[in-house]
Amino acid sequence: MKVTILFICSCLAWEGLGKPQFPDQEKDPLFWNTWAQSTLKNALTLQKLNQNTAKNLILFLGDGMGIPTVTAARILKGQLSRQSGEETQLEMDNFPFVALSKTYNTNAQVADSAGTATAFLCGVKANEGTVGVSAAAVRSQCNTTQGNEVTSILRWAKEAGKSVGIVTTTRVNHATPSAAYAHCVDREWYSDGEMPAEAVQAGCKDIARQLFENIPNIDVIMGGGRKYMFPKNQSDVEYPGEKKHFGTRIDRRNLVEEWNNRMKNKNAHYVWNKKELLSLNPNSVDYLLGLFEPGDLPYDLERNNETDPSLTEMVEVAIKILKKNPSGFYLLVEGGRIDHGHHDGKAKQALHEAVEMDRAIGHAGLMTSIYDTMTVVTADHSHMFNFGGYTPRGNTIFGLAPMLSDVDQKPFTAILYGNGPGFKVVNGLRENISTLGYEENNYKAQSSVPLNMETHGGEDVAVFAKGPMAHLLHGVHEQNYIPHVMAYAACIGQNRDHCMSSSGASSLSAALPSLTALLKLIHLLC
Repeated sequence: MKVTILFICSCLAWEGLGKPQFPDQEKDPLFWNTWAQSTLKNALTLQKLNQNTAKNLILFLGDGMGIPTVTAARILKGQLSRQSGEETQLEMDNFPFVALSKTYNTNAQVADSAGTATAFLCGVKANEGTVGVSAAAVRSQCNTTQGNEVTSILRWAKEAGKSVGIVTTTRVNHATPSAAYAHCVDREWYSDGEMPAEAVQAGCKDIARQLFENIPNIDVIMGGGRKYMFPKNQSDVEYPGEKKHFGTRIDRRNLVEEWNNRMKNKNAHYVWNKKELLSLNPNSVDYLLGLFEPGDLPYDLERNNETDPSLTEMVEVAIKILKKNPSGFYLLVEGGRIDHGHHDGKAKQALHEAVEMDRAIGHAGLMTSIYDTMTVVTADHSHMFNFGGYTPRGNTIFGLAPMLSDVDQKPFTAILYGNGPGFKVVNGLRENISTLGYEENNYKAQSSVPLNMETHGGEDVAVFAKGPMAHLLHGVHEQNYIPHVMAYAACIGQNRDHCMSSSGASSLSAALPSLTALLKLIHLLC
């Protein structure tokens, strides 16, 4: 009987949808055949591999952007443009080469953002919770730091004469960006105020301090994290009355002031809001430090458009500054709050963060060329996030499945989490979400296991690549392979022999026509 009722409800739901939610042209096989043939012709052109040397390198890192998140963000992007969404193309979808990355840490089957950042930035797999150190370092044990430091591709690029930049929607000393410059056995040692006294006494440095001391002339730094740069209890410039935003440094150092003093003769600017950022003339800025919040930047859905820059706006300014270097640049861009949205069970926040990062990817593509810029888009790990329930074409990604549960006879959303804060029982039964605002920005999607914070997922993540040597990202790889490929493409780091030989060959090839003409002229004259 229950199955019959469920079937009737499902039929009524489908009938209520009216006509199929897709264009009439999709009924014609010619539409699909033509599209496939066009895609095939484009694929055949990829046989002509781009083996140029990459002048510029850009890595877009969607923190927590697993494959289900990519798919759901694609649908959301289309639905924001009043399309059904499934057929939409993300900017990263148009990248010609795609691979899978195995994300495990050396001591963890399901990874965290610190160990993974060390892999995709330093080329070495590491333990969870540690940044910029090898797996010989033990989390929170200060005395295991020295001798186990590993360097990042950002440093390799800087040492090769390129300009380098970091742009993130999290704190600039959060797990992902910190692996680019820091060597720390605990990702949460943001300032000395978060460190154990014995670690400070033993000589370990907090991550904020390392940002300015390890690679002192990082050309562009943008994100949040102001409070970790200022003395303990110093009020924040934007939130002077809120103690939670006060400075945290026990050593009483003002790292921003120190940076300003050190860089005062170098066309350097410190900004803390959108107005100051966008008022700059990038042509007259060589170094930029932008700290827009005491902690992480707000979610894009909650962003104050007057005071907080978007990820796209930050990326635009960063590229304009970095591209002035004739030797090129390396830029790390993190859509860091995708991860935070998922941890909170707030799928709408997470997916809008992913769409904004995709917007930044597209904008960066307009400002650079595939002939001399290698761009890679990937994630550090996935989440216990998914969507399903036999939803019809065009169903809002945040909407209900077109059926009731055949166990508790209650509706459910297409988006669900395997675990997290969305678990709730009322009178011993699953909560009836039909009475809730499940399409609101901060709705916490239901989960099967109750946790205060949803966890990461352990499956492989996608790697999208375009530009010089992008074809080297193919198949299934260990995550630490990524920076080796990017360094190879740009002739930095440890793989340079091919650059010398190929550049020599290129020079000879270019000189041959002139040499032939000269020989003909000599023959005629003689």
